[in-house]
Amino acid sequence: MKVYSIESLHDAFQSGKVEPKDYYQQIYKEAQFQQKRLNAFAYTTFGKAEKDLKNADFQNILSGIPYVLKDNLCTQNIYTTASSRMLEDYIPTYNAHVVDLLERQGCCLIGKSSMDELGMGFTNMTALTGPVYNPWDVSRIAGGSSGGSAALVASGLIPFALGSDTGDSIRRPAGYCGVVGMKPTWGRVSRYGLIPYASSLDTIGALTRNVRDMAIVMKNISGHDHRDMTSSFQSVPRYFHHLSLDISHLKIAFFKNIYDSLTDLQMKKIFDDMVVLLKQQGAKVDEIDFPERYLKSLVPVYNIIANGESTSNHACLDGIKYGMREDEKSIEDIVIQSRSRGFTKSTQQRFILGMLVLKEENQEKMFRKSQKVRRLIVEELNHIFQHYDLIISLNSDSIAPHIQDAMKKSSSLVDAQLLLANLAGLPSLTLPCGFVDDMPVAINLTGRLFEEQTVLNCAYALENVLPFKNQYVRGDHFEI
Repeated sequence: MKVYSIESLHDAFQSGKVEPKDYYQQIYKEAQFQQKRLNAFAYTTFGKAEKDLKNADFQNILSGIPYVLKDNLCTQNIYTTASSRMLEDYIPTYNAHVVDLLERQGCCLIGKSSMDELGMGFTNMTALTGPVYNPWDVSRIAGGSSGGSAALVASGLIPFALGSDTGDSIRRPAGYCGVVGMKPTWGRVSRYGLIPYASSLDTIGALTRNVRDMAIVMKNISGHDHRDMTSSFQSVPRYFHHLSLDISHLKIAFFKNIYDSLTDLQMKKIFDDMVVLLKQQGAKVDEIDFPERYLKSLVPVYNIIANGESTSNHACLDGIKYGMREDEKSIEDIVIQSRSRGFTKSTQQRFILGMLVLKEENQEKMFRKSQKVRRLIVEELNHIFQHYDLIISLNSDSIAPHIQDAMKKSSSLVDAQLLLANLAGLPSLTLPCGFVDDMPVAINLTGRLFEEQTVLNCAYALENVLPFKNQYVRGDHFEI
């Protein structure tokens, strides 16, 4: 089965080179194979795809294009479980805003992708349906929490998928699986219909196999939505039409103290090579320092804020208002047993931390203090962006770990840096840029608020000079 980008599949449909019905029959067959390999679907929606295909007119670029949704995005009359036992029977009566937008474009939904429970994780090993495996090496993790979406795009099955990013949840699995992953500015994309994790951090974004496709998808899911009071009124540029290879005017920074923390010489060389390529394209690249005290505070500040907000957001999942219910004699026992059996241990631990920081006696010294440190971090970033257009870093300090080693991996300064985009609400994109031990490695680009176009253009220019360009796919049944 041939791998298509959004553009190439659209052209093939319009020209008659590919018959849509025949193509989707191949997709359904291949999806079953990939599910056995990767366990990346929460469930497939082939019946829905058939109906979507009948409504497609193939006139606009997304019409008839197959895609997958992370299973925390609500779909009318289709299960939306957020990979949690607590929500395993939940069928929404409405669509998330982004789903409505894609339906209007004629996209065809072939399934909902697996994720870490409620988006709380970085391994995609806490899903109700079990771990998701990396298409490049099924003994390794895909990363989380949008691991199902990343794995399915990387397998070559679909040109794009949607995910959510609260703390690198799109970008980490994108890097591990060798695809492009982007979180937009907080507020650029409506979160109506997203089962939340942490409201001040959550963003909806996309995963694709190249930057041009990312520009197409991001334009079509962005914009104001009156049902989400946090969505921005700012006009959305035509990202695809404004893509440019000229980055000679860009000033780019990387953090020396993070670079110096790299111990893997192969990873370090890949980053050095990316800096050289950027300079060859005319960009100015400088090394600067970011205060060490802020770098070391990123993970604890994120954990306190994210878990505090998630505890509040999910207090309603108690077996009485919402969620699975255990039969017990008292209301208190119903809540205790429903939550104990409905959530995984790791999710319960996050809720315990969240309840701890939200206790009245702890709010000032823990939750509000973390908010103050967050503000200081954002102010430091704002100062940097007065002088630079972008900040670059490796997406991780290692390739995707083996499944048995995944939970042993501690968060490094490189990993923690991705949290900056969430804490400050910045647009951030992960781009595949090389290989170590036959596994993909990626670079991350973060820009100013609402300057997605700058991030996309830099990624596009860099992608254009990489030797492999769009050859990132690992599906075993596919040819390019």
